[in-house]
Amino acid sequence: MAKKKNLFERFANWATAATGSSTAFIIAAATVMIWAMTGPVFKYSETWQLVINTGTTIITFLMVFLIQKSQNKDSKAVHLKLNEIIASHEGTSNRMVDIEDLTEEELDKLRKFYEKLSALAEKEDDITCTHSIDAAEENQSRKSVRYRKPGLPT
Repeated sequence: MAKKKNLFERFANWATAATGSSTAFIIAAATVMIWAMTGPVFKYSETWQLVINTGTTIITFLMVFLIQKSQNKDSKAVHLKLNEIIASHEGTSNRMVDIEDLTEEELDKLRKFYEKLSALAEKEDDITCTHSIDAAEENQSRKSVRYRKPGLPT
């Protein structure tokens, strides 16, 4: 299943690991300390300030894209893992697979379903009792009838 990664993919993986390391932090901190200590030598000139400003701006600009690539990859992996769990579990709703492709409005509607599901669950005596969205209302009404005390109106 492992496919040969393109050059950018390999570089991005390496750069993400390298820039997230303790060594990278120590190098960055040392660079800033050396820059600060050279201030008196360069009389805190505009050029001296421009060196650190330009360097940090360029690094920040590039890191934004690198971090975004890493987050996108991680997000895809997490979604696939969750999809596998959903697909393999009998009690889950397969409609949850790939919901990240829904619009914001559709996600808000789905959130309201879960809020309703939460309200139904609050009526349960057993906090470990769970339902899928599809079965929640049906299960709740069936349980309500089953556990209703004799003599109470239905």
